Amino acid sequence: MKKIGLYFGTFNPIHVGHLAIANHMAEFSDLDEIWMVVTPHNPFKKKSSLLDNHHRYEMVYRATESYPKLKPSDIEFKLPQPNYTVHTLAHLQEHYPEYQFNLIMGEDNLKSFHKWKNYEVILENHHIYVYPRISEGKIEHQFKDHPKIKQVSAPIMEISSTFIRNTIGEGKNVRPLLSQEVWEYIDQMNFYR
Repeated sequence: MKKIGLYFGTFNPIHVGHLAIANHMAEFSDLDEIWMVVTPHNPFKKKSSLLDNHHRYEMVYRATESYPKLKPSDIEFKLPQPNYTVHTLAHLQEHYPEYQFNLIMGEDNLKSFHKWKNYEVILENHHIYVYPRISEGKIEHQFKDHPKIKQVSAPIMEISSTFIRNTIGEGKNVRPLLSQEVWEYIDQMNFYR
């Protein structure tokens, strides 16, 4: 059975940190493929800095095109809003029974995982692959040494999309933080300026 790792994000924009982590998960864990799930614009949130869904999907598509194990996914665009991970997982499991779906999350998210909607259901049916992040707070005791939670020693990537957007807005060069394809798209579309 194919093991899929789901890496959720707004990817506004997708940067080399996202790619490094996704690729590390694909190469150094038992996951066969990583689906980069672009989370839709939450209609209940006013966020002018968030690019339209299709633009963010396009950037993820371009960024992952040359990585056979990384796939862009717009699955959440088609689901009712606001969306919860537990619903997305149920939807995927129903439509792709031949795959086993696993969550990829940063250690910072694991620290607040006990606040997620139906987190027990997620843990019952899926494994969670955790990559290191520099963050405050501590991991709840019930998640320490949990058989379904795997710590993957991926490189720590402290690059933020917010920093990239702000820096582009200031007219500075952030090209090393973006793949060539993504940089060209942002430049061509005049995003974040």
